[in-house]
Amino acid sequence: MTRQELIQQIKQKRSFLCVGLDTDPKKMPQCVFDLHDPIFEFNKAIIDATAPYCVAYKPNLAFYEAYGIKGMEAFVKTCEYIKENHPNHLIIADAKRGDIGNTSQMYARTFFEEYNIDALTVAPYMGEDSVTPFLQYEGKWVILLALTSNKGSHDFQLTEDAQGERLFEKVLKKSQEWGNTDNMMYVVGATQGKMFEDIRKLAPDHFLLVPGVGAQGGSLQEVCKYGMNKDCGLLVNSSRGIIYASNDDHFAEVAGNKARELQQEMDEELTKAGL
Repeated sequence: MTRQELIQQIKQKRSFLCVGLDTDPKKMPQCVFDLHDPIFEFNKAIIDATAPYCVAYKPNLAFYEAYGIKGMEAFVKTCEYIKENHPNHLIIADAKRGDIGNTSQMYARTFFEEYNIDALTVAPYMGEDSVTPFLQYEGKWVILLALTSNKGSHDFQLTEDAQGERLFEKVLKKSQEWGNTDNMMYVVGATQGKMFEDIRKLAPDHFLLVPGVGAQGGSLQEVCKYGMNKDCGLLVNSSRGIIYASNDDHFAEVAGNKARELQQEMDEELTKAGL
């Protein structure tokens, strides 16, 4: 999905919602365990219920790798199901890869060739040669970690050098020498609030993937106030607040309702921004 296609989907659906598929069998309703592939069947039901209200899905690889081959088979089936049945949705593999150049090349081949995913989260700590192999694929997105929503983000990301430049600012500046607004996004946690102003000073036009709304306490309105740009420029992710909103036989219906509620809030924010 190109940048323009993503913008078109946002305007058409009046939504910039990304549904996180952090699928944990320990939290899934009992009714799906009677089916052949519970993880996939749970995802399938969630996807069908939420597809009208979102523009992207983000399966988190840790939740599939934890179950070995069966888990990865469910991941692949989930991605194929989205492509075949809901093709106008961006698929983001939340894998946070990044290593020395030849290893990154293999990671890139895994996700962009073997799995044919649209976008991949990448850790920037090892620098240019660990990131650029992912940027060689036309039509694919690298989503670079910039300023995350977890408590430990303060340990490194906000540390300052002698000139007062914070590490996340250095990441934003340097990485724009490697990619551009058509193939690179940044992860910025919703709990960072007003810090979105600082992000936008350095990356005014890039899309931002924003986790942390809902269960982690981030405010959608605050994210939009400080982070939205002329193209919207946001993909706001919600995982637990949608997919685990109910634990009974009506889990998918309830998930759809939660997604619709967020979509309606997003419609209001887009309207306020004149989009």
